[in-house]
Amino acid sequence: MLRRPGPSARLKFTLSYAGFLFVAGALLLVVVWMFLLRHVPDNSQGLLGISPNRYLLVRTFAPAAALAMAFLLVFGLVGGWVLAGRMLAPLTRITDATRMAANGSLSHRIRMQGRRDEFRELSDAFDSMLRQLESHVAEQQRFAANASHELRTPLAISRTLLDVARKDPTRDRGDLIERLHAVNTRAIDLTEALLLLSRSDRGNFPRESTDLSLIAEEAAETLLPFAEQRRITLDVTGGAARTSGSGELLLRMATNLVQNAIVHNLPAGGTVTVRTEAHGDTSVLQVENTGRRVPAELLPTLTEPFRRGTERARADEHAGVGLGLAIVHGIVRAHDGTLDLVPRPAGGLLVTVRLPGMA
Repeated sequence: MLRRPGPSARLKFTLSYAGFLFVAGALLLVVVWMFLLRHVPDNSQGLLGISPNRYLLVRTFAPAAALAMAFLLVFGLVGGWVLAGRMLAPLTRITDATRMAANGSLSHRIRMQGRRDEFRELSDAFDSMLRQLESHVAEQQRFAANASHELRTPLAISRTLLDVARKDPTRDRGDLIERLHAVNTRAIDLTEALLLLSRSDRGNFPRESTDLSLIAEEAAETLLPFAEQRRITLDVTGGAARTSGSGELLLRMATNLVQNAIVHNLPAGGTVTVRTEAHGDTSVLQVENTGRRVPAELLPTLTEPFRRGTERARADEHAGVGLGLAIVHGIVRAHDGTLDLVPRPAGGLLVTVRLPGMA
């Protein structure tokens, strides 16, 4: 926004200080006149018959008073300019940091020293904002880079398959169509997951009363054949846990958690337990699964986009697109909840979702 140039805050403070001192001096002179000189007789005898009289006192006092007023004015201007500069120095540093941030430098920090005051609080709040903004921008950049790479992969595979078919007309077209269908399905799944992740981050969805126990049962029922195929025991327990939110998004959250628990499990004979319960004003959904031990240092990265367990990718038919827990995290955050990941000592993971409850 373009603004017309005007006097600086330092100049305004300087004029204010000088004006205050000048007015204070003038008031002091008025007090001297009202309560002292005014009562001195203006005759040849002066006060109590002793000279000097009012005329002589005024003649003597006026030049000194004018000199004192001039000194106060100069002192107020010089001192005000120095004091205003010292007072506004922290604000200058904050302004410089703001300009650097506006030019794209988010790594700069003010780190203002000294005791706590209004300027230090503003500086600390600004540093905190820059830190969060830098983290979000870096996360978005990583997300964009990973999304570009993930979307490029199925397109590159499709082009390779078509090039092979064009160079070899005798190749089985049924096998080509089947492989192209699988590749395109994966690309569509990835695109839909990205759209869902974007929608959950925005948080602009209608809210309604939803029971997490019914959501958990529906997700488990949908994935039961998948669990039986992998010889995983899937169990749903607990009571009603009502919350306010999008039933569609909460179902996707529960489905992703249960599917993730089935995929990252033991080769056979594993278990997945889904529990729902209400604790006061909090509704809780827990998904616990057996499996390999998860290093504690890996937990913070599991909710990042395009992270797939302990490896970058999975080689089986249930590879996924690496957005399962990222979508869960986005949905939980959009519903003002929390997501906790705790590794089980025997292996596997315990995922706890806490959402605001409803009576």
